[in-house]
Amino acid sequence: MPGVADEFHEPLETAARLAGRWLDGIRDRRIAPSVGIDEVKDALGRELADGGMDAALVVEELSAAVEPGLIVMQSPRFFGWVIGGTAPAPLAADWLVTAWDQNAALREVTPGVNAAEELAAEWTCDLLGLPEGTVAGFTTGATTANLVALAAARHAVLERVGWDDAADGIQGAPRIRVLAGDEHHPSVDVALRWLGLGRPIDVPTDRQGAILPDALAAALAGGSGPAIVCLQAGNIHSGASDPFEACIGIAHAAGAWAHVDGAFGLWAAASGRLRHLVAGVEEADSWATDAHKTLNVPYDAGIVAVADPAPLVAAMTMHAAYLPAAETGIDAADRVLELSRRARGVPTYAALRALGRSGVADLVDGLADSATALAEGLGRIDGVEVLNEVVFTQVCVGFEGHDVATIARALDVDGVALAHPSRWRGRDILRFSVSNRATDAAAADATLDAVRRALAG
Repeated sequence: MPGVADEFHEPLETAARLAGRWLDGIRDRRIAPSVGIDEVKDALGRELADGGMDAALVVEELSAAVEPGLIVMQSPRFFGWVIGGTAPAPLAADWLVTAWDQNAALREVTPGVNAAEELAAEWTCDLLGLPEGTVAGFTTGATTANLVALAAARHAVLERVGWDDAADGIQGAPRIRVLAGDEHHPSVDVALRWLGLGRPIDVPTDRQGAILPDALAAALAGGSGPAIVCLQAGNIHSGASDPFEACIGIAHAAGAWAHVDGAFGLWAAASGRLRHLVAGVEEADSWATDAHKTLNVPYDAGIVAVADPAPLVAAMTMHAAYLPAAETGIDAADRVLELSRRARGVPTYAALRALGRSGVADLVDGLADSATALAEGLGRIDGVEVLNEVVFTQVCVGFEGHDVATIARALDVDGVALAHPSRWRGRDILRFSVSNRATDAAAADATLDAVRRALAG
């Protein structure tokens, strides 16, 4: 009977070869999928066979069937959403995490992966300038990071008025007012729905989608009771951040918890040149971000951070007789939602270790520089108008005499670059989100040529 190593050797070698082939072609491959979901299902096989199949052959056939239906999100000319590429060190570390197959919930049970995760969390908080004592954990993405942070916020603001939601739930609890800018990301809405808090009160914003402090103060003064203020680092259209120094001061003066949704924009704090964009963000009570985006770590890399760990642990902790509690420190299971969880923070450790402090700053600066170059080039094309102040990584454009959806489809068909239509401030726009470390001058030039072809067509 073959040993375990022999059993895994061939399929893993096959997967490494096919993954390498996929990655080798990223820069030149057509971005949009060439087939639809039904064609992929046909290629995969609609019926489950009675008999099994050799593992290496399964991997071969899976790759052959699925790849034509993949969108090349790792392309340096993919600007459709805020989606980073994948850097070598975190990608390889992610493979190791899967091979190690550790449940990383309890620090004393799996000290190896927990050590790497805790270092990654500490380094991230340090890079972002968050207060000493801040505790961070790794979630599936920014949406669940918002959920965990807002669960901590819910517990904290109810505790201040004498209600224990951990023991008594929220039925019958004092109503919590949640306020957010009228251009907040919908992931905040989803998190609030899960927590039973409903849709937030919209606070007016300026032309770039940043909250107006006076409007926030007026909204808070217009009610009473426990409150949470959701601020934003990185508007999905403009890239702008809320004025944190003013807004967090206003929130705290009203007794509110201040949370920052910073899926991509919070990383501006890691750059000496761009830190001013998020000045004062460290004064908040909690933060959510995603290493998959700006840091270019593979998916499953959300990060939640809370300045005071007590409400976080109160909201997340779970106990059972069979689970050994940590004698020191805070278990990963007390920082995030899951008990059964892969060591998802290890790839972030690998990314930070590979980059170093200066490398992270250079990465952030490079993305912003590429967005500026792309905006300047688009602005020189006849009939194209750049609509936002390009301060970080987002570029939004409008077209004179052209339908935005038609231009987006033409780019898809062309295959060289991809941007997605949206609607911002009452106008149809095409949004370019620069999130890939490989987006350089050549990628920007190729993108500009593709836009010119789309307009000419």
